[in-house]
Amino acid sequence: MLQKVIKTLLLILFISLSCHAQKNRQLSNPPKHEFRAVWIATVENIDWPKRGEHDSDQQKLDFIRILNEHKRSNLNAVMVQVRDACDSYYARSVEPWSEFLTGQQGKFPNPFYDPLSFMVTEAHDRNLEFHAWLNLNRATFRRATSVTPDHISNRKPEWMLTYDGQKLLNFGIPEVREYITNVVLDIVKHYDIDGIHFDDYFYPYQVPGQTLKDEATFRKYSNGFTNIEDWRRNNTDILISQISDAIKKTKPHVKFGISPFGVWKNYSSNTPEGSRTQAGQTSFGHLYADTRKWLSQGWIDYIAPQIYFDRYHAKVPYKELSKWWMENAFGKHLYIGHGVYKIKAGWSLTEAPAQIRLDRQYPQIDGGLFFSSKSLTENYGGFQDSLRTDFYRKPAIIPAMPWKDNIPPTAPKKVFLTRNEIGNPILTWQPGETASDGNENTYFAVYRFERAETPDFQRVDKMLYVGRQNTFTDSTAEKARGYVYHVTSFDRLHNESNTSAKATIEYGEK
Repeated sequence: MLQKVIKTLLLILFISLSCHAQKNRQLSNPPKHEFRAVWIATVENIDWPKRGEHDSDQQKLDFIRILNEHKRSNLNAVMVQVRDACDSYYARSVEPWSEFLTGQQGKFPNPFYDPLSFMVTEAHDRNLEFHAWLNLNRATFRRATSVTPDHISNRKPEWMLTYDGQKLLNFGIPEVREYITNVVLDIVKHYDIDGIHFDDYFYPYQVPGQTLKDEATFRKYSNGFTNIEDWRRNNTDILISQISDAIKKTKPHVKFGISPFGVWKNYSSNTPEGSRTQAGQTSFGHLYADTRKWLSQGWIDYIAPQIYFDRYHAKVPYKELSKWWMENAFGKHLYIGHGVYKIKAGWSLTEAPAQIRLDRQYPQIDGGLFFSSKSLTENYGGFQDSLRTDFYRKPAIIPAMPWKDNIPPTAPKKVFLTRNEIGNPILTWQPGETASDGNENTYFAVYRFERAETPDFQRVDKMLYVGRQNTFTDSTAEKARGYVYHVTSFDRLHNESNTSAKATIEYGEK
């Protein structure tokens, strides 16, 4: 009998302590504006399509599943790799179909479809920005199983550099830079993308025993440079500037962003502008990518440095490097690239959450990206659960870029309020007129306030809905409560309108 009493008392104590801990667990305070994205890698079928899955209909279903998972986590953008090695995942291309899509380079999808067109439509239906992610330098993949006779590496062998078992485009040749620019423009012209995105591959990461043999190109196209390293950096400068200008002239609303290796330069007495890190290779010195310059010149709209290091890294600590980027973003957006794939390799389960908390302490950080998609969809270390129950439990608006567009859209015209069969309020509204800059209502937000409240449209907890539909059912409304609803609109660059005409309901009303 005594043992039963003791067990009962211990159970009561355990439940009490658990409830107390849950009650006092501090949830994060999600911001209203935050870029939340994930890289969906296609090379080697890392995330999509599934390895060996070449049926188009099944590929579509799997991509929809991936988007639905990320939408449930309140992400608001995806960066999808559409060019792995001078190949393509889209029909309007001069380059052959990717072998990772169809199993053989140059082979058409079966049944035929245009993956990029499909993916953009599905992303936009879920109000996710779609950034087309291209690998710039790789012409052939090291473990490629097929290369078509008309592939650029076969058509233009004089454009190639061979390094570490693969062929790379030689950025020092003006025709190569023109070719890459035209590849980018094919996507910008023919697809309704929101951004063009490049990763960290410019000149190759240095490999012991390998030599980059571009001296002959340097002699032919030196352009006044006497130092080959300065010349290489100038080649990437020209390429980035050229692509930036082309995008702006073709579709000014399309964003242009880079995700470089995290360290631009290490600090030293000779380079006081560098970060206080000790990286073995740097973006400036080894990849010949002067990413800081690209920001300062306004050639790119955002930078997403790959800070795939933990907070206690001996040579490249996360906080030190992220603070350096805050000081060197030159007014453009800074999104931190998080290496959450490392959770599976032994990262502490507290590392990624701690990095998000750290980011949110600084208004200079506009959000983050995660590598890669399956790290979330497979819930490495429970991290996707943490996003859904805490950090991203509320939706967020992508920060606006006033240097691209600072004119807000017009507000929805009128809000109509009805009820469904169980009495829940149903709001329907009419989109506003076209704004003075020609932009239309792209998506909407619904806010709900108590009747006695003063509306505060920065309060995330009052934002019930963010999406492209012009109707919303409030299934969380409580009976006998009075509510005031407001609807605002956003253009595609995320400027928010003034509030619409409000709709007021006393929930107990008939």
